[in-house]
Amino acid sequence: MVERDFLADFAALSRVGATPKGGVHREAGTPADGAARRWLCSWFERHGLHTSVDAVGNMYGAAEWLPGAPFVLVGSHLDSQPTAGRFDGAYGVLAAVHAVAAARDAVAAGSVTPRHNLAVVNWFNEEGSRFSPSLMGSGVYTGKLDLAATLTVTDRAGVTVAEALADIGFAGTDPMPPAVGYAEIHIEQGRILQDSGTAIGIVTANWAASKYAVTVHGAQAHTGATHLADRRDALVGASRLVLAVRELAEAFEPGQLLGSVGQFTVSPNSPVVVPGTVTLSIDLRSADAEVLAKAHEQFLAVVDAVNGAGEVEVDIDSMTLRPSSAFQAEGVALAEAAADRAGLSCRRMLTMAGHDSVNLKDVVPTVMLFVPSNAGISHNEAEHTDDADLLNGVTMLTEVVTALLAGGPTR
Repeated sequence: MVERDFLADFAALSRVGATPKGGVHREAGTPADGAARRWLCSWFERHGLHTSVDAVGNMYGAAEWLPGAPFVLVGSHLDSQPTAGRFDGAYGVLAAVHAVAAARDAVAAGSVTPRHNLAVVNWFNEEGSRFSPSLMGSGVYTGKLDLAATLTVTDRAGVTVAEALADIGFAGTDPMPPAVGYAEIHIEQGRILQDSGTAIGIVTANWAASKYAVTVHGAQAHTGATHLADRRDALVGASRLVLAVRELAEAFEPGQLLGSVGQFTVSPNSPVVVPGTVTLSIDLRSADAEVLAKAHEQFLAVVDAVNGAGEVEVDIDSMTLRPSSAFQAEGVALAEAAADRAGLSCRRMLTMAGHDSVNLKDVVPTVMLFVPSNAGISHNEAEHTDDADLLNGVTMLTEVVTALLAGGPTR
């Protein structure tokens, strides 16, 4: 019955913002995101969890036994990339609500004595596709991002975060519940678990990431009347950066460095105009801080070379570093013990992608879990995780949440 309930709930949630090819399109602060949030509010109400929303749009569904005591938070995010898979983030939120409900029932039955309160959390704008940076809601929660500045961030149409939250009815005023610990489960978005036949991944640390916002300045001109010698083509300069990022990643040993350009905006983007400006987002990642530092220096050398060629000017508008750091060893041990109790195979592993847990682990003890992803496909409508793996994850998360609720490791 519990298994059917979870799968039915996941199917219902997946219909919110669904795409024709089986994915979802639910960018942060859009009507589809608002609809998914209202669906979650309804679930909280039907199952006796108290809903609150803070000023940056993070949602909480709380079970409270000890007034004034801090909370074990459990969750992920409902927002998605454009035309994305239906599992990324949303699975973690729904697994959390089922785990929290099961833990609450165990308390009611007298089999668990709570030492803390418990709350599901849906973090705002984890994906960062509409509003930058990513991990926005958890960034404000942990104090890494300023609330007032975050609310003024705009999307490409000029809509602010504050306006978007108000538009969908989730510009909250409730206080952020104080956390004593955090747990999150997510699809792996890689194929290590599937390839090794392992049920659960237990994350021990995150890869480091350097992210660059870059503008290439050229001069707008006529494609049919401007000689090559007179052109300052921003798109040519930007293309050299794109290729250089791939070549830079390929120059390291396989698996050491990832490099990509994920966002690329050409202006004025007319078929008969030499582009005058191109903006692009560049992402370099590695588990090795020295490799990432070396890649950073090599990327700066590429920028210098493009500038030195004289056709365009390249500006690095901003650069942010998300360093690699470890999840608490006590949480890893707690998760391994939970997997043993649940009879699930597990392995320690790193997360290459960023998650809200990467922010939370810097302020409270945090457990991060993975379930397998078929063929490692993610940020794609073909993203898929088998029902059995989804249900294993709910079982695992319930064991972890119950252990955290009973006392440890928490701050």
